[in-house]
Amino acid sequence: MAKIRVGLAGCGFVAELHMHAFRRVYGVDVQVKAVAARGEHVVDFARRHQIPEVHRSFHDLIADGEIDVVDICTPPNLHASMIVDAMQAGKHVICEKPFAGYFGREGDKVPIGKHVPKSVMYARVLEEMEKTCAAIRKTGRLFMYAEDWIYAPATTKIVEILKATKDKILFMKGEESHSGSHAAHAAEWAMTGGGSLIRMGCHPLSAVLYLKQVEAQARGETISVASVTCDVGNVSACLRPDERTFIKANPIDVEDWGTLTVTFSDGTKATIFSGDMIMGGVRNLIEVHSSGGSLLANITPNTHLMSYQTSEEKLSNIYITEKVDRKTGWQFVCLEEEWTRGYRQEIQDFMECIATGRQPLSDLALAFETIKVNYAGYWAAEEGRRVTL
Repeated sequence: MAKIRVGLAGCGFVAELHMHAFRRVYGVDVQVKAVAARGEHVVDFARRHQIPEVHRSFHDLIADGEIDVVDICTPPNLHASMIVDAMQAGKHVICEKPFAGYFGREGDKVPIGKHVPKSVMYARVLEEMEKTCAAIRKTGRLFMYAEDWIYAPATTKIVEILKATKDKILFMKGEESHSGSHAAHAAEWAMTGGGSLIRMGCHPLSAVLYLKQVEAQARGETISVASVTCDVGNVSACLRPDERTFIKANPIDVEDWGTLTVTFSDGTKATIFSGDMIMGGVRNLIEVHSSGGSLLANITPNTHLMSYQTSEEKLSNIYITEKVDRKTGWQFVCLEEEWTRGYRQEIQDFMECIATGRQPLSDLALAFETIKVNYAGYWAAEEGRRVTL
């Protein structure tokens, strides 16, 4: 049995999900050997997950010759440099979304989300991604893009059906929304590379881009993104402070509402919506409407288990689902969340890829295309026009 030793960069929410998945890998001997993060929280994280080594420096982590793969679960502005440094140190890399973004350059007027033209951001992001991709390919190591929607059971069943029917996808609609991120960096373009569209909308965007390629391969066609339109806004700006009890979004220079429409080279369409002001928990939804039928995937919420409870106190230690402000009343309980949302299958695929040398389902090409389309959307929204790719 192959042995794989993992180094984890970051110890936040996503790192928790990844740890749950690493413990459930089968057929490969996997150990998370070390974790690196700057805050004191990392010590407790390592203790709870029985991780033997703690580093306060990312460079100490990648200097460990026993580590085979580095799993990057850090804020987006750190991704590109960490990817290249880890791979040049001989490590395979798993990287959380988004793959890249524009986080500012010397001389930019701040806050950059309000002052740097999105056309400039688009050009610079493409330039930087090309450099990152060239560095990745030069190392000969595996890059694995941690896009869990590709691995969610609902998505994999859609893939199975599309391969069997070879139907033409005419329209897709995807959404990820909730009541706003608790992370302070989510409010700033310089930290996150955008607002709700890139932070959450990247998930359904990657999914529709992936499904369109599944269709193209099944039908023996070549399909690409032809153009993008988009609209964004800060709709929660109208709220008084006393009206922000449940809405956590409070952007500085990013959007909390966005809709992006992709036109493919075959004339078909896909629309992505993402908002930081939607109550009731995380909405992870995708629809596929084809020449032969319709597929409606409710990743979350779903009706596996519906709950009506009256005591908040008695439920204090019970997990219901992400981003709900209460546990009483009617609730959609998320069962096996790491499985339902694809995290377990994602990590399983990545570990098998390292063991066998094959490429992952969620790869560098998908990571690149998602960011390219997303930033084309920002450009289109700012100038109020269609951007042709």
